[in-house]
Amino acid sequence: MPERAPSRLPLAIALLALLPCCALAQDFQLYGLLDLRAVSPADETSWDRGGLGKSRYGGDDANVHLGGAFLTASWQIAPALSAKADLQYQTDEHSHLDVLDAYLRYRPVSITPWRWSVKVGAFFPPISLENDSIGWTSPWTLTPSAINSWVGEELRTIGAEFELEHRGQAHIFSTGFALFGKNDPAGELLADRGWSLSDLTSGLNASVREPDVLAPVIGATIPVEYRPFDEMDNRLGWYAHADWDSPAYGKFTVLHYDNRAEPDAYEHYRQREVFAWRTRFWSFGARTRIGDVALLAQAMDGSTAFEPLPEFYLDTHFRAGYLLAGRESGAWRPTLRFDLFSLRQTPDTLSLPLSEHGNAVTAALNWRPTDRLRVTGEWLRIDSTRNQRTLEGLSPRQIDRQVQVAARVLF
Repeated sequence: MPERAPSRLPLAIALLALLPCCALAQDFQLYGLLDLRAVSPADETSWDRGGLGKSRYGGDDANVHLGGAFLTASWQIAPALSAKADLQYQTDEHSHLDVLDAYLRYRPVSITPWRWSVKVGAFFPPISLENDSIGWTSPWTLTPSAINSWVGEELRTIGAEFELEHRGQAHIFSTGFALFGKNDPAGELLADRGWSLSDLTSGLNASVREPDVLAPVIGATIPVEYRPFDEMDNRLGWYAHADWDSPAYGKFTVLHYDNRAEPDAYEHYRQREVFAWRTRFWSFGARTRIGDVALLAQAMDGSTAFEPLPEFYLDTHFRAGYLLAGRESGAWRPTLRFDLFSLRQTPDTLSLPLSEHGNAVTAALNWRPTDRLRVTGEWLRIDSTRNQRTLEGLSPRQIDRQVQVAARVLF
């Protein structure tokens, strides 16, 4: 197959082009976030630099970084029609300036308990309970959980979602169904690198790097890269979700995702074959609070597979989950999170199946002296065992420790 040109994402560009002409409208809002941070990196080189480290910063990374700059624009075009777009400037990404999401939503005004809406464009699937701030960042920690790190790296809904909502006196129930394309490679990074804990989020035109140790295995040259948001088989994927939200008890979510990719489809990119990955999973989440402490929990179970040769089917089963407790009020807001993650590649007859297991502890202290300034100190410890490290002459088990202090200015 010929190499395809990167998608121009006409909807995203059209939305962004509208922003200057609408800046004076009363129903137009623009928010931004600038993230500056000092880092004590982990010893193991990060995958974004070609290593097998699981944290964003590692090896000989510098101690001072631009964590990112983000801009969120929302426009209430009409009572029933709105538009939203998120941009990021990220020096660690292949495309420094990129669109994270951009979509239109039509939601008619309703005077009954029932309300429906349709969303069209490019947007994150409704999985994360953490990342709900500007630029899909988290108000709890600098580093999201393993689950939501992967969502930011490889998952995006480029299509349409229909949602139906019932607003009761004591709860809100909603359910939704989406059809999407251009997410066929989702799963490649998870299978070839394993889980990570990082706030490095892929833009829609991203070219994501994989560990250098993969190059000789697949006969590629360094750096090994791929585009996570591409269409290879002209098949639509889908997901369905249901949410129950009660002020008295909290929020509970369930989602099933299936990109329906043909595992033998491929495209040429950077002088190698990049395959589609059939990725399916269940995601469960819950959020409640005790006093001024919020409790969050999420779990994910699924598989991703591709078929590089006829009747040679490589399947990777993955699991992850976390528990988070964080204070929601006051100037000082501590957060503690514990992650578990694993994956196992089959068939077991492979000389070195890419399997791993591990855990992570994240402790963060957020100081919010004003609404426009957040100072966060974070300590992250990742204990993982992955047999792929033996290809680099390393012990399969490594413990990555990363410390960050960030000042986030909101405007």
